Amino acid sequence: MRGRRPAGNRDPVMRLTAFSDFSLRVLIYLGVHDKELATIAGIAAAYGVSENHLMKVVHHLARKGYIETVRGRGGGLRLARKPAAIRIGEVVRSTETNAILAECFDRESSECRIEPACVLRGLLGQAQEAFFAELDRHSLADLVAPRVKLARLLVPG
Repeated sequence: MRGRRPAGNRDPVMRLTAFSDFSLRVLIYLGVHDKELATIAGIAAAYGVSENHLMKVVHHLARKGYIETVRGRGGGLRLARKPAAIRIGEVVRSTETNAILAECFDRESSECRIEPACVLRGLLGQAQEAFFAELDRHSLADLVAPRVKLARLLVPG
């Protein structure tokens, strides 16, 4: 049946952290609303998420040079680079700090007994490389291409 997941397989195998998800959403919002400064409150309201969740995200994005923060009265947030210069793979790599797919990817703590003969590690490593290679092909400009539709959906709060 279409749209139904098999029993016992309720969650996706690969999943971005909420931190990565919110980071991409903040960048999309700023890419769509590039004519004015945005606020954390406005972004949170547009997505229906907590301002507290976004504060850490905004700090990270500013530290990495993706966004600029303007302090003071009338301050806010804006992109620090053109959308075409923000590669999605680079952003996700910076936000997914624990990209270990299996125990054997962490050589320091792996206790897997079959590691010396296991082929799975190589297969998963190739899959992860393919995932990031696909993300590397795209920029924020690609994500904000449906600008008019996104602007209607992301009304500042």
